[in-house]
Amino acid sequence: MEEKAKTRKEKRRKKSSKQCHCCGQTFMFCWNCRCGFSMCQECMSENLWGMTCNGITWECPDCSDQNGYGNQ
Repeated sequence: MEEKAKTRKEKRRKKSSKQCHCCGQTFMFCWNCRCGFSMCQECMSENLWGMTCNGITWECPDCSDQNGYGNQ
């Protein structure tokens, strides 16, 4: 039982890197949508003009769901 708990804890703490859907590079941080779409900070900054109108939320280009931009 102790071994199972140890492996769960290791998996939970493991840092996972995400792949940006726009540029294809791998990053430690990406903006993510619940549908699985992810975008790195650089691509988000370049495309922000078309993804948000208020600077608080951004719209996923795949599923059109609203996501928080994290500046509040």
